[in-house]
Amino acid sequence: MEIRHFRGIRELAWCPSSGINCLIGPGDSGKSSILDAIDLCLGARRNLQFTDADFYQLDVATPIVISVTIGELDDSLKNFEAYGMYVRGFDPLSGTIEDEPEKDAETVLTVRLTVASDLEPTWKLVSERAEAQGLERSLSWGDRVRLAPTRIGVMADYHLGWRRGSVLNRVSEQRADASAALAKAARDARAAFGNEVQGQLDETLRIVATTAKELGIPIGENIKAMLDAHSVSFGGGTISLHDEEGIPLRGMGTGSTRLLIAGLQRKAAAHSRTILIDELEHGLEPHRIIRLLGSLGAKETPPPLQVFMTTHSPVALQELTGSQLFVTRPSAGKHDVLAVGAADDIQSTIRLYPDAFLALSVIVCEGASEVGLVRGLDQYRTANGHRAIFARGTTLVDCGGGEADRPFKRAAALRALGYRVAVVRDDDQKPTEGVEAALVADGGDVFTWRNGRTLEDELFSSLSEAAVIKLIDRAVELHGNELINDHIRSASKNSKDLNAIQVEQLIDGITMESRLILGKAARTRKAGWFKSVTWMEEVARDIVGPDLANTEAGFRALLEAIFTWAGNASE
Repeated sequence: MEIRHFRGIRELAWCPSSGINCLIGPGDSGKSSILDAIDLCLGARRNLQFTDADFYQLDVATPIVISVTIGELDDSLKNFEAYGMYVRGFDPLSGTIEDEPEKDAETVLTVRLTVASDLEPTWKLVSERAEAQGLERSLSWGDRVRLAPTRIGVMADYHLGWRRGSVLNRVSEQRADASAALAKAARDARAAFGNEVQGQLDETLRIVATTAKELGIPIGENIKAMLDAHSVSFGGGTISLHDEEGIPLRGMGTGSTRLLIAGLQRKAAAHSRTILIDELEHGLEPHRIIRLLGSLGAKETPPPLQVFMTTHSPVALQELTGSQLFVTRPSAGKHDVLAVGAADDIQSTIRLYPDAFLALSVIVCEGASEVGLVRGLDQYRTANGHRAIFARGTTLVDCGGGEADRPFKRAAALRALGYRVAVVRDDDQKPTEGVEAALVADGGDVFTWRNGRTLEDELFSSLSEAAVIKLIDRAVELHGNELINDHIRSASKNSKDLNAIQVEQLIDGITMESRLILGKAARTRKAGWFKSVTWMEEVARDIVGPDLANTEAGFRALLEAIFTWAGNASE
């Protein structure tokens, strides 16, 4: 598909996958516009209204052009008499389209929608051969109806009519007093309609009942086709689905409606295999999001449907693979749609930290201690008038310690997808030469504790003496005197213990030698004093934050730099 000059998209070219295409990215990155473009180009609606606001930057002098190439054509669309001059060839490996279909290429058709300054849309099939001969045509209406994607929206248009509970009924006391007469006429028609139509719709009713049962939607097995009492006209559209109690199914919740429509679309895949869903999670609990994705074939090979969706749900990201996720990015006057990919570092990050892919900026932390430190300091700062970094679009990823290169691998993978990325790491183990420089050269940032120190070393070396005493007291509170004493003895090779340091503090103050011993003791392997997100979060909020004014200037400047970077996420 290609989009030019449509809403916030100046230019976009994308070859989507044949199954799930889940678009993610920050707000105003064009996700919904991509779905709208597909719907406008391929949808079967006779009357479409465009406005100047649909043009990129309101520039009506440059037309909107949306081109969608469709494959897996049935025989009627390959009919030479109808479309022979318009069939083209597609190479799925290179993603290229040739106007002359080659022997081994897939036969495709390209539909193009153009909207000029007169706001009148025109559709036509794309073909250099036909254009050279002065020929022009579009898909027949019957073929458009068969190919049209199914759109599952948020149902916001409910509030654009004088329906019960709509916003138009709240803006004034005026009412069109025809509803009672129409309702009575509809009830009379229902009584006459009776059960005569049931035999004509048995198969459809059976499919709906079966699908609802498979998806766990309680509408009963004996559903009926009856006239809707709230319909205004008496035509084919007057017939609607009702449950076994005679209640219209349109009264179901938004989530149930969307789930049922998706299930029915799966049943109708033989006729139309394309489905569009904006804000997948709308109206659905986590377990039903999983159910919906399963119904759409997220776990199936080959995929039964081609689905274009948007989401801000971490649950949805965890259920999908990196090959089903696509990040939308505006850059240099055009839009890119980047496949997240299925590399191990990416896939594990999706599983553990899906919210990272829904943020503007990501701080990749070497371990849980760094995550807790940033979270706790953010809570302290927020309580003192600063704006939370999460409100600015920054999130945190925990690399779980381990090899020194791991944070850079995850950061590089996120950076390749256009995310703003920084790494916060210890300095006791150095990454492989060139790894850190490569991230910085690619636009990433790195914050490193100083002079070969870990975070614990920095805390015990840089905080005021009063704060260091509070750190010791917190460690004793968490782990007990005996364990803390053993760790200090081990770190000092039995030259000092907990009591000696406490006495030292009372007489002459804690020496730098003792501070270094405490830092080493606090990071005892597999038994660190604050080696969890929660422990370090509380330490940062209750001890480090309140002590910042008294903290050694170099360490304070490093912490301020991290929050300055995080605070610039939305800029």
